[in-house]
Amino acid sequence: MPEAAPHPLTPQDCLVALMIAVSASDENMRTAELVKIESAVNMLPIFSDYDIDRMRVITDLVFDLFEQEDGLDALFGLLRDNLPERLNETAYALACDVAAADGTLREEELRLLEEIRYELDIDRLHAAAIERGARARHLRA
Repeated sequence: MPEAAPHPLTPQDCLVALMIAVSASDENMRTAELVKIESAVNMLPIFSDYDIDRMRVITDLVFDLFEQEDGLDALFGLLRDNLPERLNETAYALACDVAAADGTLREEELRLLEEIRYELDIDRLHAAAIERGARARHLRA
């Protein structure tokens, strides 16, 4: 039986949940997006003490939320309750990286990124810089 996500979620759980949500937003989690999520968790300092086994629990949580009518609102509620404000731009940057990972931004991903900007209260100028960085990192030759 899978372990339930303890409440409150850790800040790292919130970051993982947001990345999974972006990948799942168009109902097709692409390999490039999953590799980007795994790479972020394996390499970024914010995840240095994160239990990689939690990713399955958090993925299941996001999918359970997305099956509910107000699942996205519930996800944002969890983020508001458990993600420190100082990590809002980090969360948005990770979301942008996942969205850009496969080289194509789909309408569903763009709408979700807009929601995330609003929910995390990301300044418009900061958001543009974060988006520009993600685009630059994921350009293809």
